[in-house]
Amino acid sequence: MSQQSVSRAIRDVTAALNHQLVLNKWIKFPQTRQERDAIKRRFYEKYHIPSILGCIDGTHVAIIRPKENEERYFNRKHFHSKNVMIISDADLKILSVDVSYGGATHDSFIWNQHPVKQHLINLNSNGENVYLLGDSGYAQWEYMMTPIVDAPVGSPEEYYTKMHCHARNTVERTIGVLKNRWRCLLRHRVLHYHPDVVSKIINACCVLHNICITKLDNTIIYPEGNSEDDGHDNLNVIFQHLTASTAAAYLRRGIEKRAVLVQQLWARRM
Repeated sequence: MSQQSVSRAIRDVTAALNHQLVLNKWIKFPQTRQERDAIKRRFYEKYHIPSILGCIDGTHVAIIRPKENEERYFNRKHFHSKNVMIISDADLKILSVDVSYGGATHDSFIWNQHPVKQHLINLNSNGENVYLLGDSGYAQWEYMMTPIVDAPVGSPEEYYTKMHCHARNTVERTIGVLKNRWRCLLRHRVLHYHPDVVSKIINACCVLHNICITKLDNTIIYPEGNSEDDGHDNLNVIFQHLTASTAAAYLRRGIEKRAVLVQQLWARRM
């Protein structure tokens, strides 16, 4: 096939997979109590941690240097990229993806602008205990459980952190499978398109990933690879949108909820 034919096919298929009806069908965060309970049950069966509604992480997809607003895409690893937020379930299915931001944007900022955050706040306010698992790049809230850094050896906090990291590896495996299946997303496969087109390509790859996860037999063993991204910067602006007293109250409630979970897991240990 000619290059022109291939380019046309990629453009048309990408546009079709970005149709709102297709996106809503294949990438959707659970909206009903029954859907949420099914995801939480699956996480508990695999990792023995209650109330997990998903795992969250960001990953960089390399792009050529944009002609406009170049500084928005130059990331901390010194290449241009889109910073893609992904939330996955226990079976590596993508529940939510956000391709709106350049590589210079921190993971926590993307999460703070995302509508799923308010959705989780509302669920917890209405008495439903749900949360995501995130790494230390996110703040500890009632709806976000993070690891306890430098927990003493043999302590309940260390036990919790080990279980947390084991379960949260789900999203790293999801990103690894996504990128190894659709290799145009790998760091060394730089996408030579405008950032808006790159966003549509990423969305299309996520739709196809979920179709594969849904259609393939559950006995297939997925690779343990991660997302090529190694760690996060320390948070320094996470409370900018809150007053000091409100931020302190939210943080305190989040830490208290995590402490309850730590003791709950420690009491149930084998």
